[in-house]
Amino acid sequence: MTELDVLEQELLKPSDALVADMAKIEGDIIILGVGGKMGPSMAKLARKAIDMAGIDKRVIGISRFSEAGTREELEVEGIETISADLLDEDQLASLPDAPNILYLAGTKFGTTGKEPFTWAMNSYLPGRVAERYKNSRIVAFSTGNVYPFVSINSGGLSEEVTPAPVGEYGQSCLGRERVFQYFSERYQIPTLIYRLNYAIDLRYGVMLEIAKSVMADKPIDLTTGNVNVIWQGDANEIAIRSLLHCDVPANILNVTGPETLSVKWLAEQFGLLLDKKPQFVNEIQPIALLNNASKAHKLFGYPRVTVRQMIEMTVAWLQAGGKTINKPTHFQERKGQF
Repeated sequence: MTELDVLEQELLKPSDALVADMAKIEGDIIILGVGGKMGPSMAKLARKAIDMAGIDKRVIGISRFSEAGTREELEVEGIETISADLLDEDQLASLPDAPNILYLAGTKFGTTGKEPFTWAMNSYLPGRVAERYKNSRIVAFSTGNVYPFVSINSGGLSEEVTPAPVGEYGQSCLGRERVFQYFSERYQIPTLIYRLNYAIDLRYGVMLEIAKSVMADKPIDLTTGNVNVIWQGDANEIAIRSLLHCDVPANILNVTGPETLSVKWLAEQFGLLLDKKPQFVNEIQPIALLNNASKAHKLFGYPRVTVRQMIEMTVAWLQAGGKTINKPTHFQERKGQF
């Protein structure tokens, strides 16, 4: 393993707080939609925390597993896997029971032009899942895209702000939230709505996209000049620990880092490390999609991995020729078209 691999493995270890909380979470954990960007690392983190806590608990990952190798990668780590299309009623009904559900299923990229499928995945399916798992507690992933744009000087929007999503992706995600909220009260399902933006990993994310542009002398669009980010490992920890904070009515939680980051500043930091002069186009607009996650920080503490660490690791990863995933965040999108 390279020095960078060792560092990444160190950062992927469960915190003492996660291990302690895992011992309090009663029963097995099912991750629906485990094959996406965050699912595999979340499943592995949960498995490690269970082992470190010295308890007996299953982690079951469910997905269509359309990406080759993901299922085998999980099974090697001791995670049970089931291949299923959640939109197929019979397959959904045949899934095992578990007291704890981490709901990561959904669709975002390529949704423009496939609006009916987007609404089926993001708004219809949650109702079917809530009916199927009405005796469980559910952490349901959502997105900061349910919020309206806000002044870049505002500090971001907190959970009590009324959603007003731009575009059908954000609207369908609000539909997901409302459906889970409805069934939470109907069946008394302890639920937490997990509004995330944007998770950072060495293989994808806002920082990687900016760093790659700097490295390739590609102009960076400053129209959306400010963003929130959080290290994926920290986001995964918060998701798992949120199983202890599900409630009726559904609890709502913004999840991101504490900073409102300047895209221009990030590019300049990458430029210093890469010995490149970043190129910019367009003027920074006075509003952006920004979240205030102070509620999450009160519950779980500040993220362990800092912005400077993420910047330095991203550069080291790129310079080492590390593998990247071609799944852009489209954080610059301002019309909700993904």
